[in-house]
Amino acid sequence: MGKVFLNIMEPEDVEKIIGDLPVKKSVENVLIKEAHRRVLAEDVYATINLPPFSRASMDGYAVRSEDTFKASEDYPVKLRLLESVGAGDIPKNKVEKGTCIEISTGAPVPEGADGVVMVEVTQRKAKNNNSEEVMVYESVTMGENIAVAGSDVKKGEILLPSGALINSNKIGVLSAIGMKKVPVFAKPKVAVISTGNEIVKNDQKLEYGKIYDINSQTISNAVEECGCTPVYSEIVKDDYKSFMGKINEFKDVDLIITSGGTSAGTGDVLRTVLDELGDVLVHGIAVKPGKPTIVGLIPSENDKKVIIGLPGNPVSALVIFHVFVAPFLRKMASLKDEGGKKQTRELKISRRYHSAKGRLHYVLVKVDKETAIPILKDSGAISSLAEADGFIEIPKNVEIIQEGSYVTVMPLSEL
Repeated sequence: MGKVFLNIMEPEDVEKIIGDLPVKKSVENVLIKEAHRRVLAEDVYATINLPPFSRASMDGYAVRSEDTFKASEDYPVKLRLLESVGAGDIPKNKVEKGTCIEISTGAPVPEGADGVVMVEVTQRKAKNNNSEEVMVYESVTMGENIAVAGSDVKKGEILLPSGALINSNKIGVLSAIGMKKVPVFAKPKVAVISTGNEIVKNDQKLEYGKIYDINSQTISNAVEECGCTPVYSEIVKDDYKSFMGKINEFKDVDLIITSGGTSAGTGDVLRTVLDELGDVLVHGIAVKPGKPTIVGLIPSENDKKVIIGLPGNPVSALVIFHVFVAPFLRKMASLKDEGGKKQTRELKISRRYHSAKGRLHYVLVKVDKETAIPILKDSGAISSLAEADGFIEIPKNVEIIQEGSYVTVMPLSEL
């Protein structure tokens, strides 16, 4: 196997190449209990009025508003109590002149009533004939404390637009119209493959010269945060036959992510496999860390399948994933491309920092209140992941960031 050389590209060119990669989308109907964190594939229209009937928005008494016009603390209005209606009950009586009905929040407004007096401005009194009357000390206007049928949403109106992320409050909206199944975009399936002769699974004995697999779990979790479904793979040895066989196994995934096997070393085979199977679009990015990243296309049943090779170094792999891969996965999952950008923070850097010259540099940082503290460890130091809250981006033409300068901190998680 001959030596493979990198063709270093600028980060902005790589972002454009990845952004223009083909995306396939399909739609499925899922039960509403399975729709949380999914993306709506169609506009949803209200099938009923919301609320479906006029109901009380306060605990109190349903009245004819004109009966209360002169009510005050000094001259309360007396109304005869007909019945009590709770949420879910159906009123038996009609409110007529000089009468009222006790009503709970959410209960249907009785016929004849056009206002609800709050219980706080009333007093209930028993009469000798076993009847009761209510003293009203404050007037109400027509429609006061009543949620009229259809006042929130009318039947036929759009309730949620296509592309909306179904979170807990949107689940509530869909439940309000009795929706049982929800049309959503199918979650893209992403194969996650760790490679390397030195990598072993966490349930195996760690022999001298070996290291535990880190990237399978960290990248799989990051894939889930982007709205996709990770498909775990067994660890692949750093040889041509193993690599080729594993890639050919994943016929039904939408994208393949590998870690390791991307540099120009003689033991790294992904480039050779891609050259044989398909097209190499990117092999080398002018960034630190993550320079040997690979992006390619391989044939699939209907079109071409994207394969992205991340560096084997866990820090490099995770940073490159968040910068270049995550936006594309969110696009595949039909999520709005906000991701970590909406959670970026402008913080002061805690110390003077010397950057890598001539390359865009990503630096892990720890956040302490309003300060970003650079983690001064080699990118191969696993402990830096435990300390890191996010990372900052230093342009290639900036060699020194002075202490106290403002930097943009991008999170390593959506949380």
